[in-house]
Amino acid sequence: MNHEQLAASIAAGAQKLQQDLSDSAIEKLTVLLIELRRWGERVNLTAIRDLNAMVSGHVLDSLSVRPLLEGSRIIDIGTGAGFPGLPLAIAEPRQQFVLLDSNGKKIGFVRHMIADLQLDNALAVQARAEDYAPGERFDTVIARALAAAPRLIALAGHLLERNGVLLAQKGQYPAAELEQLPENWEYRVTELNVPGLERHARHLVCLRRTETT
Repeated sequence: MNHEQLAASIAAGAQKLQQDLSDSAIEKLTVLLIELRRWGERVNLTAIRDLNAMVSGHVLDSLSVRPLLEGSRIIDIGTGAGFPGLPLAIAEPRQQFVLLDSNGKKIGFVRHMIADLQLDNALAVQARAEDYAPGERFDTVIARALAAAPRLIALAGHLLERNGVLLAQKGQYPAAELEQLPENWEYRVTELNVPGLERHARHLVCLRRTETT
């Protein structure tokens, strides 16, 4: 798949998601995947190595949560090689993103891409979520396949504004996890339809503190 074909695949996928992406955003997403594959030849960044699979498994899967982002300050914990944080930062230049991970090699790639793509609205931080103490809390905390929902609350609840939302990207509907939530948290689950991943269940758990806390 050449550069033009990759860009066309990303654009077509975004259209299926009924999302608008500028030509500049599509170009940046294209460069992101090309660089991810190039780096992946030397560093183990992701299990997905095929560019076509990366479109669905990384870019479109990341963008599928875009309509559910809230507020102006967003943090992606356990971002790995930058997903979903980098595609979301590219698609939403007016929102501010922090991409957090404890893996130095992966954060090195994320920092490289932020500089290469000139993403003024993104910051890469190497730290564990439970140890990270920024000056301001976040309107949205997002994590993709990082931990069970109760564990996610324990790891990142301190990063969330009182009225903020914690978004947990999951595969199968996580019924057992949701039964174990702390009493002062409520949830809503949205089924995600990701182009190219139709055979794979995708769900987004939206977690919030209840008003009594």
